[in-house]
Amino acid sequence: MKVSRERAAENRERVLDVASRLFREKGIDGIGVANLMKEAGLTHGGFYGSFASKAALAAEACERAGEQSVRRWRRIIDGARERGEDPYVALVKAYLCVAHRDNPGRGCMFTTLAAEAPRQEPELREALNANLHGLLELLVEVAPGADTAAREARAQITLSTMVGALMLARTMPDAAQSENLLATARASLIAEHGGEVR
Repeated sequence: MKVSRERAAENRERVLDVASRLFREKGIDGIGVANLMKEAGLTHGGFYGSFASKAALAAEACERAGEQSVRRWRRIIDGARERGEDPYVALVKAYLCVAHRDNPGRGCMFTTLAAEAPRQEPELREALNANLHGLLELLVEVAPGADTAAREARAQITLSTMVGALMLARTMPDAAQSENLLATARASLIAEHGGEVR
């Protein structure tokens, strides 16, 4: 039975949403097309009607995850400003928290995909790079520094520290040690900013 154009578009969106989550949870090589399609509630045969390859899906799914991250960061920044809080501190606290550590499928793609990127197709690396620039632009907007160059440097240091700390926190089997690592990274970034650590 032929699928309508509208249904095909809905199915494609569903696959992208599921892939965006599963690639962040399991990595690109950690899930195959058949299992991904099953998770989306679709047959394996329908995959190639929507995507040229798994690599093409991975690149689009990363673009989607990146857009979600940028929107989430924008909400955090705007919300902090509305409450009269420091948006840089709010971002650091939101990123380096237990909830983010425990939900990789809804979180930052760099913590699961950055290590895989060098072994993947160029389109995935391009999608990751575009997301990297989007997040850095938001960090530059709120990072401390006397001029643009100083804020850009602080944004790079902040993002690198946050991604690394979250990756390491996820590897620790002891929850208390993992939470301590997150708290230490959070406190260090906020203290360097001159903010109050809570």
